[in-house]
Amino acid sequence: MSASHPFLFQLFVIFVFAKLGGEIFERLRLPAVLGEILAGVVIGPYGMSLVVPGDAIKDVAEVGAIFLLFTVGLEIQPKELLSVGRTSLYVALAGITVPFLSGFAYMLLSHHSTPEATFVAVAMVATSVGITARVLGDLNLLKTRAARIILAAAVFDDILGLILLGVVGGLVSSTGRFWVQTLITSIEAGAFALIMIFYAPRVVRRIEPGLERMSTPNAPLIIALAICLGLSFAAAQIKMAAIVGAFFAGLAFAEPSPRWNLRPRVLAINDFLAPFFFFTMGAQLNIKVFDRQLVLAATAISILAFLSKLLGCGLPVLRFGWKTAAKVGMGMVPRGEVGLIVALNGLQLNAISERAYALVIFMTGVTTMIAPPLLKILFQAERQAVTAPAEERSTAM
Repeated sequence: MSASHPFLFQLFVIFVFAKLGGEIFERLRLPAVLGEILAGVVIGPYGMSLVVPGDAIKDVAEVGAIFLLFTVGLEIQPKELLSVGRTSLYVALAGITVPFLSGFAYMLLSHHSTPEATFVAVAMVATSVGITARVLGDLNLLKTRAARIILAAAVFDDILGLILLGVVGGLVSSTGRFWVQTLITSIEAGAFALIMIFYAPRVVRRIEPGLERMSTPNAPLIIALAICLGLSFAAAQIKMAAIVGAFFAGLAFAEPSPRWNLRPRVLAINDFLAPFFFFTMGAQLNIKVFDRQLVLAATAISILAFLSKLLGCGLPVLRFGWKTAAKVGMGMVPRGEVGLIVALNGLQLNAISERAYALVIFMTGVTTMIAPPLLKILFQAERQAVTAPAEERSTAM
């Protein structure tokens, strides 16, 4: 470790190795996030010990998680979210209920504590919007009915999952009577979500003329970043995860984002900060806890995570045919950043053990890798329908 500037040296090593791991996985047609996590496992304290993240690095990682969820929120326009109909909401509700109950029951039957079972169950809830959207986008199938249902349901899924995280995090970090605290935290989380979905975009529209008159360069970006950090702090103050505030801040600025060119600039910040978050997640994974018993448990959790989404999210659209149900269910299978953040929150609150944390990381990796190739198989007919006209046009020319 560099003696003169250890913090800068750590930043350099983490960023380079995380990006290198991401690049390798991209070339293997796998999500880059898995490569960034693996980089943390390999050179972190439980691997080669080249980098041992201290408090400063963990703070940078937390800011990375905040901007990651802010970026996700910027991609979702509330008015579009509210206009997709009941089908996607039913899919999302089933996609939360079935995985949560199955994960919670399995963990309790495996003699884990109630807080640990709850955090693992919440981690099983979240669907990765980004991974599914990227697969369908690469196939030029984002406009199909199944794709629209998947993406809208995945957004609802993440919103409900974040609210659930806020409730669970508030319960674990507070004292008092369980049911009273549950009610208070649920009301706080629900009110926060409703205000941010329905009222915050109106506030942003009202301040837009004033922002355009400001002489400060990049005024909209500066205000958006300030509100992101402010709402993250506000969410933490009411015992919710800071990322919940960041997500809803992104939601509030989603409508004017194209006019202000916010998303590309926030993405640039995210591209720098997010690798520190994913690297830190991998660095906190103690690979020594993976004994035979844990591998079996992780396999069981992964199978439950796969089947609960496939069946739970497929049933509400079964009336459209079993093929559509299979596509929607498979599209909801990949877990992603929200599930990982849930696990990290649980570890930081001492609500889950290193073994339970390893379960979630293993489950996230398995579902994230297995879903994309299966999605491509299920959408094969649509892929052929899209490519056939293009091939005919090229032949005619």
